[in-house]
Amino acid sequence: MKGLVFREFIDMVEDQFSLQMVDEIIEASTLASGGAYTSVGTYPHDEMMQLVHQLSIRSAIPVPDLLKHFGRHLFQRFTVIHPEYVKSHVSVFDLLKVLDNEVHVEVRKLYEGAELPAFEYETLNDDRMLFIYKSSRPLADFAHGLIEGCIAHFAEQMTIERTDMPVVAGAHTQFILHTVAHADSR
Repeated sequence: MKGLVFREFIDMVEDQFSLQMVDEIIEASTLASGGAYTSVGTYPHDEMMQLVHQLSIRSAIPVPDLLKHFGRHLFQRFTVIHPEYVKSHVSVFDLLKVLDNEVHVEVRKLYEGAELPAFEYETLNDDRMLFIYKSSRPLADFAHGLIEGCIAHFAEQMTIERTDMPVVAGAHTQFILHTVAHADSR
């Protein structure tokens, strides 16, 4: 997992909890990195899971909720750090359709060796999309939060129906995104 993600997580914890909380979760975890992350480094995803678990213990917020929250936060940060990936898209569906074939191609150029999840989509009709997340890492809640962050960014009204598919390790999750019509547009 790229160090940029770790740095953003640490920054989020410091901003939304405290610097003391950052120190506590790092000290309570068994981290090969020692908790020192550079944006361009690559680190085992289990270090992120340890940090999130320790934050969950100390904040009494369940791990899935923390991962979703971090996903929403990180999407917003991506719009600042890498606006070029978002600015040319006009909607949630528009961006999600190109995630694997355009955005991830560019991410791999910037962050050599990045192990990214795979995304597939199927347009079900004008207001529904099936979006599939596959990863060797158990981070479907994080992906869910990223999708919610994308929805918030484009200020669209959508529902998300999630189905976690059976896997031996990692995650395989289907999301059905449905645009909700505004009451005044009917």
